[in-house]
Amino acid sequence: MHVVATAGHVDHGKSTLVRALTGMEPDRWAEERRRGMTIDLGFAWTTLSSGSTVAFVDVPGHESFVPTMLAGVGPAPAVLIVVAADEGWKPQSAEHLAALDALGVRHGLLVVTRSDLADPGPATAAASAEIAATSLGSVEAVTVSGVTGAGLDSLRSALDRLVGGLPAPDTGAAVRLWIDRAFTIRGAGTVVTGTLGAGRLYVGDELALTRGSLVRVRGLQVLGETVSSVTAVARVAVNLRGVDRDAVGRGAALLTPDRFELTELMDVRVHGEPVAALPATLTLHIGSTAVPVRVRPLGPDTARLRLSRPLPLRIGDCALLRDPGRHSVVGGVTVLDVAPPALTRRGAAAARAADLSAMDGVPDLAGELTRRRLIRRSDLRRMGVPDDPDLRGPATGIPVVGEWVVDPGYWASLQERLAAEVSRHAVEHPLEPGIASEALRHLLDLPDRALVEALVRPPLIVRAGRISTGVPGVPPELTEAVRTALGDQYFVAPEVDRLAELGLGARQIGAAVRAGLVTQIAPNVLLPPDAPDRAVSILAELPQPFTLSEARRALDTTRRVAVPLLELLDRRGVTQRLPDDRRTLIAQGPAPTPATVPVSQTPA
Repeated sequence: MHVVATAGHVDHGKSTLVRALTGMEPDRWAEERRRGMTIDLGFAWTTLSSGSTVAFVDVPGHESFVPTMLAGVGPAPAVLIVVAADEGWKPQSAEHLAALDALGVRHGLLVVTRSDLADPGPATAAASAEIAATSLGSVEAVTVSGVTGAGLDSLRSALDRLVGGLPAPDTGAAVRLWIDRAFTIRGAGTVVTGTLGAGRLYVGDELALTRGSLVRVRGLQVLGETVSSVTAVARVAVNLRGVDRDAVGRGAALLTPDRFELTELMDVRVHGEPVAALPATLTLHIGSTAVPVRVRPLGPDTARLRLSRPLPLRIGDCALLRDPGRHSVVGGVTVLDVAPPALTRRGAAAARAADLSAMDGVPDLAGELTRRRLIRRSDLRRMGVPDDPDLRGPATGIPVVGEWVVDPGYWASLQERLAAEVSRHAVEHPLEPGIASEALRHLLDLPDRALVEALVRPPLIVRAGRISTGVPGVPPELTEAVRTALGDQYFVAPEVDRLAELGLGARQIGAAVRAGLVTQIAPNVLLPPDAPDRAVSILAELPQPFTLSEARRALDTTRRVAVPLLELLDRRGVTQRLPDDRRTLIAQGPAPTPATVPVSQTPA
């Protein structure tokens, strides 16, 4: 299916033309038929000779209904510009064309109607010249008479050529269905309609409303037929479960959850009047919605817009600004940023204008990373930035940590800063086992501790939530205190009072253990670092198996030392405790040196 909207001055025969092409009445309201003037959107469809189906969105032409007209043409990919041969180019012809140009519409036909009342040549030439100066460029022109039927076959052929040249929709894209009509059907509930420009819809889908609530698709219809799924492009009616009619209406949107940024603030490039000349308040039109916005000029053609309510927008979206007081289209806008930075510091607005001058509205991963430095992948997706896994990772040099994507240059600077902070901390706090990852997160101003630990590279190490240089720094006074405490007897551990007297508290003992100055076999039980190895050599000379008392006498020590020392050797697999509480040495190589003992066995 293809969707084509009409455009043109009031009473130039848009509805008559649609009626002649489809055999359907686009004017839905009795008031429209009584007055002979379209006042709301109308819908009709036909099948062309090629087999292509074209659905028409018929819009009103009167200046009082321009917002309604914009709601109809906003989501449509192509347009029929209708001009009457006997009246020619008129004010609403110009405003409708300005709106199409502002929205960036690039596909259309010129249809000169009422060719039975006047020579269509002058009107065709004038309209073609006007259209050629817009985003539509040079378009095919057809002359018809909706009354006599002259030229309708040529128009159908031209429509075939038009829709045949339309770009293929992105059927894998997220859904953003702008609602242009909402009503209630007895027994079915709330139904909304709109033009599906991209993606797919299925019965049972869960979608998000722009107001934030989730709704379920109860049923789908396309051109009056019930279907189980719809693929863009299509006119579609969606029966919603779990939503009241009052909660939806023209201007709302149905969205794939978590795939669009609901924003009240955005930076845009303005195409049209100079930004400095814009009124402070305008109306933004996009899709089927219209919202008042406040304009803050930034650069010659860039501005910040503050919306009166949040809209689901992405980088690269096209919209238009209209001045409702002057009844005129001010210009089009291209969305450059849907999550812009705050402008609070002196000179921030000028710096932002410079950044925006280099942006073209094309979503770009590298550019976003350069500007934002780091961002969640889910936020990138909501902004419309491609998140192809093949574009990231080691092959491209773009760091990815869980949900976070980081600018490579910023990542390198963070690694340098982290190494400097860890080294500084080691010098200032030599007794501590490194700096806490959470403290580093604050120092580096990072949003997630996982980023901190991912920054660590050798010789730095991460251990128990702390990052250290891996090379313990030992103050000379600590070395001397430990030497004094241990004395020259291997298996005589200093008493607690003696440790306190020498200033060896928990922090000092932990630092000494990490530095390999002592082996801690139990809380406040310290031995020289090679004491376990020497103990194994002595115990090997005993008759096997041996008792605790025999081991204690052989080592010339106390139970305070012998019990935890033998338990340490058991844990290391050097000795084996038998059912009768005796032990035997296990035939193997020497016990590991203290430097290889796991941290968990040497508590600080």
